[in-house]
Amino acid sequence: MAVKIRLARLGGKSRPFYRIVVADSGSPRDGRFLEIVGSYDPNKNPAEVVLKEERVADWLAKGAMPTVTVSQLLAKKGIATRA
Repeated sequence: MAVKIRLARLGGKSRPFYRIVVADSGSPRDGRFLEIVGSYDPNKNPAEVVLKEERVADWLAKGAMPTVTVSQLLAKKGIATRA
């Protein structure tokens, strides 16, 4: 089971809001996930990122791979990801 840390879209039309979730790579984008580890709201100025940093670090240590967008959000919050 390959595990990824990725975004799941919520919110209405033209008003996106994202959960940062840990999910199996075979699951649909907005489908089943293992854990919610944060949220991302691009509608606020500046964009708001809320993370459970200890849970993100734990999943990264277990081998979960963040997507490109999530790795950029983690870098802005100061959480190092494996390269």
